[in-house]
Amino acid sequence: MSVPTEQPAVAERAWWSRLPRLLVAPTEVFAELRDESREAGDARQEPLVAVALLAGIAMFVGLVALEPPYDRFHLDLSAFNMTFESILGGALVGISNFWLGGALVYLGARGLGATTGYRLARHVAGLATAPFVLLLVLVVPVRLGLYGVDLFRASGSDSGTGGDVFIAIDALVLVWTLALALVGIRATQRWSWGRALGALGVAALFAILLGTLAFAASR
Repeated sequence: MSVPTEQPAVAERAWWSRLPRLLVAPTEVFAELRDESREAGDARQEPLVAVALLAGIAMFVGLVALEPPYDRFHLDLSAFNMTFESILGGALVGISNFWLGGALVYLGARGLGATTGYRLARHVAGLATAPFVLLLVLVVPVRLGLYGVDLFRASGSDSGTGGDVFIAIDALVLVWTLALALVGIRATQRWSWGRALGALGVAALFAILLGTLAFAASR
């Protein structure tokens, strides 16, 4: 009776142990996604949710720094509110990355002839955001320590050269994430670099189209 309960637990622990290797040996980790059985998918579900949520928080902080939601004289912005909004906003960003990002990867891969499903594309998109978890651990605390709630305020103390440095770091991590998505597509589909890059390009075109439509609708 112990085997059915132990095997999923062992498989899940294996996925937790694989997460750090996404940053140093991503091809090996993404290759494990080729197992699309229900058991394999369930085993990596919690690690994927953790990566998506933590990465989403880091992305949310970066987005807030680019477009602060409050003016500099906002009086009801405490550290508690900032933390709550970061977690809630990060969860929403993480969900968007997982489902919408997965849809873009799926469309890109299908456009180049893939026959795999949407779940695999979601898992590739979710794991590809792992560099933002590193950003959350190493960079976001420094950013918050320097600027605090001013990240949420327009014309706060994060304006200027210091803020630009952190924006540049965010951009580099975004490029790293896109590179991981490329590796993930190539590893899961067993494609050449050129074909995988083509799939990522198709996904980027869909992303630009959706962004343009969303911007036009908000005007």
